[in-house]
Formats: sequence, C-alpha cells, structure tokens
Amino acid sequence: MNSDNNLVSIFTQLEDHRSHINRLHKLGDILLMGIISVICGAETWKQMVSFSNSKEEFLKGFLELPNGIPSEDTFNRVFSAIDSSKFEECFMKWVSSLSELSKGQVIAIDGKTLRGAKSHGEKSPVHMVSAWACENALVLGQVKVSEKSNEITAIPELLDLLCVEDAVITIDAMGCQEKIVEKIIANDADYILAVKENQEGLYQDIVNEFSLSNSAGSTSQLDFGHGRIENRACSIITDLHRIGSKGKWKELKTIIRIESTREFKNSKKPTEKSVRYYISSCSRDAEFFQSAIRSHWAIENSLHWVLDVAFSEDASRKRQGNAAQNYSVLLKVALNLLKNEKTEKQGVKGKRLKAAWDEKYLSNVLNLKV
Repeated sequence: MNSDNNLVSIFTQLEDHRSHINRLHKLGDILLMGIISVICGAETWKQMVSFSNSKEEFLKGFLELPNGIPSEDTFNRVFSAIDSSKFEECFMKWVSSLSELSKGQVIAIDGKTLRGAKSHGEKSPVHMVSAWACENALVLGQVKVSEKSNEITAIPELLDLLCVEDAVITIDAMGCQEKIVEKIIANDADYILAVKENQEGLYQDIVNEFSLSNSAGSTSQLDFGHGRIENRACSIITDLHRIGSKGKWKELKTIIRIESTREFKNSKKPTEKSVRYYISSCSRDAEFFQSAIRSHWAIENSLHWVLDVAFSEDASRKRQGNAAQNYSVLLKVALNLLKNEKTEKQGVKGKRLKAAWDEKYLSNVLNLKV
C-alpha cells in the first residue's frame, strides 16, 4: 500500500512537544488514527481505540505503530494538548492540496458553538468560525473565537489564513463591519454582506433607496419542496448617490434586496413574507446575486447540519484542554474526505458505515493506493 499522499505527509509534519520520556507512540500515527476512526464512526476516545485495534493490520500498511495501538488515555492526552492553531494550519494546508478553487467561487463564513463543550450548565466556551467553499463543498478552514471576543474579531483572522483571492465572501449581518470589508478587499476578494439594524444608518439608507429608486435589474425564483412554495425576488441598485455612508464601505458597488414569500401547501399556516438587504463590491446582475446569496446557506445545510446529524458534534462532551477545538478539526477532515470521494452515491452517514466495513472503500476515501 502506497502512503505517499497529502493526508499522511501533511499531518505527520505537526511538531511533537511531548516529553521524550515514555513517548511510546508517534504523534503522526495518533493523528491519523484519530482521523480514520472518526471517518468510520468513532465518536469517543474509547471508540477510537476499539476501531484502531480492529484495523491494526490495515493501519500498519501506512503507519509505523512501533508499540501497537495507543490507549484511551493517550488519545485523550494528545488531542487535549495539541496546539490547536498549528493543527488548524495543517488542516488548511491539506485542504488547499485537495482541489483548486475556481475564480469567483462563493466562500461562506459563519460561526457555530460547540454545545457539548459546556460544563455544569455554563455557556460553552468554544465557538468556531468556519469557511465553506460552496462549489467545491469543502471546509476551507476554521478559527476559534476568543472567549472575551466575538466573530467580528475572528473573521479577519480567518481571512488572513485562507487564500481567498478572486472569491466572493458571504457573511451574515454580524460580519457587516467596515474593518471586515477592508480585510476582504485587502485580500483581493469581493464581498456580499447581509445588512440589518445593527448598521442602522446603512440599513435605513438602503430601505429608502429601494423605496425611491428604480432597480437596475431584478429576477425571481420559485422553489417547491417540504410542503411549501417559496418565491424569492431579487432586485439590485447600482446608483448609490443616496447612500450617505457609501464612503465608509470600501469598493461598495451594489445594494441588493431579497423579498421572499412562502406559502404552505395543505396547511393552515399563514403565508410568510420577509425582506432582506445586502451590500456588495461586485458589479453583477440580479441572477448572480440571487444565486450567490442562496449559496451562502450551504454552510448551514451542508456543514453545520451535517456535523450535528451525521457526526453528532453537538453531543460531543470533550472539554479537557484543546480537545473540543481539535476534535472539531478531525470532524472537518473526515467530512472533506467523505465529500471528496465521488464514487459512492449516498449521504455522509452511509459513507461512514461503508468505510468502516470495507477497507478498499476506506482506502479510496483516504486516497491510499492499494
């Protein structure tokens, strides 16, 4: 079995800061066993040990394992102690080797709290901000939000770690901040940002503009599914002379309005209507903005929802040291590998089961040459 692949080579480069005394297991071996175990359904340190013991001969094909399979305590200690920022850097380096991002691709940025990391009824101290490439369906990277801060400070840090040149960055209203806009432009990307009352002056200017001016273009889209009919109308304005704060938002070229009407079939629920507003540095037509804004929600449906449903992330009780943050990286590595494997036409849960049962398929997921 040939192990000359990026997964093995990149993650085994992480520096090992453990004491040389009683260091029985290679750090790279432990990391790879953690990743592979998670791919195959393991959710606890004990399950990682059980899985690795059951697949020891398979693992020996590309790992050293000088002293066999580590104990549950070893997995716990190692993943609790690993420098999370360095582990995340390895993750982002590995992701960049998987596939090239196309020019103009939408990269959605959003945050998620690791709910299981809380203890004694207290608020969870771990909140991660992730970037999702909508076209490639890959997690590009993540950073932890500082306990005494929020997403506003974490997003620029994440942008600096990623290569976002020529991409279109989409963020919800929390990210509608002048400094974040400046950071996106400085990284040679464009932005589409949701605007709400947290930017009161800008929000009111946009509302007024759409009530007074003719749009430069519009389009509508009908969706049928889940017992409802939804119509989304997108309108844009590019003449922004009435936007008093235009100068504060670097490269601002377009404002966007999305009007949604949702009717429920075979239900007495009343029709729902909503209006959302956005700003953008892009000079594109309404069809582009309709599609790009719709794409943003993939980070909720294809990342956060999958992490909770297919990987039970919210149920994870890992709290010690850096365990929650590092386990979050393991889940995203596993998700990317499973998404990147195209031969099996089923969901992530089904792929995890097949990988656990079928070593040949697991080799395909890991990109190992058998």
